[in-house]
Amino acid sequence: MPNSTAVSLDTLERLMDAAWPALESSTADGWVLRSAGGVTQRANSIWPAAESSNPAASLRHADEWYAQRRQPVIFQLTRRPENAALEDFLDGRGYSRQSETIIMAATTSPADGPAPASISVDLADTPSAEWLDLWWSVDGRGGEAEKHVARDILSGAPSLYATARNSAGDVVGTGRLSLVDGWGGIYGMATHPDFRRQGVAGAVLAALMKHALAAGAERMWLMVTNANAGAQELYRRAGFAEVGRYHYRQAPLRRAPGAC
Repeated sequence: MPNSTAVSLDTLERLMDAAWPALESSTADGWVLRSAGGVTQRANSIWPAAESSNPAASLRHADEWYAQRRQPVIFQLTRRPENAALEDFLDGRGYSRQSETIIMAATTSPADGPAPASISVDLADTPSAEWLDLWWSVDGRGGEAEKHVARDILSGAPSLYATARNSAGDVVGTGRLSLVDGWGGIYGMATHPDFRRQGVAGAVLAALMKHALAAGAERMWLMVTNANAGAQELYRRAGFAEVGRYHYRQAPLRRAPGAC
């Protein structure tokens, strides 16, 4: 499958923000402050959409904004020259680095190869309870309240949800296609631990790419953690190539006076 990597990071950052929207947001001199009750890093992090003219003042504003929500200050920083000064600024304040993530993109084309005969993939406009249960059991952090917030995040952008079932009708895989400005974004890829390496993820990805093509999305993007080599290989076989990276920077914990 052909792929194209000629895409600006500005475009990708805008697409990623739209496809995984926070439930509330504010601004601080070019920075976008995002919050969703602490559910998922992206929806609860600062996106420096533009360079702040006064990072110290912007950070004070961010500290207050997140303190009101009882959340830590977290930045999501794409690896790009424009963020170098901010990286140095956060280094000086002891911010940790977390969750190195690869951004991949491709020209939309039909995925190669048939799906396993034992796997069927259904598509829906909303995530079913079964879809949410499997995805949350694999990638979620928290209980029912947090899962409810995650559903609100998922519902914040026009999307399609793929549910993979085995021959017994059990849900064994999930995926989400977000359609934004002629692009298709892949999210929510999860496979039941008992059914990994059986073609489930490939079948889900193929179904979502087929729908993206039918919906007129000429290009696609996705994110995968740097540590997940298996998923990276799956996406490369489907025509995706690395176009950028990002990571998170989190404020150091503040200990109360006299705390151990």
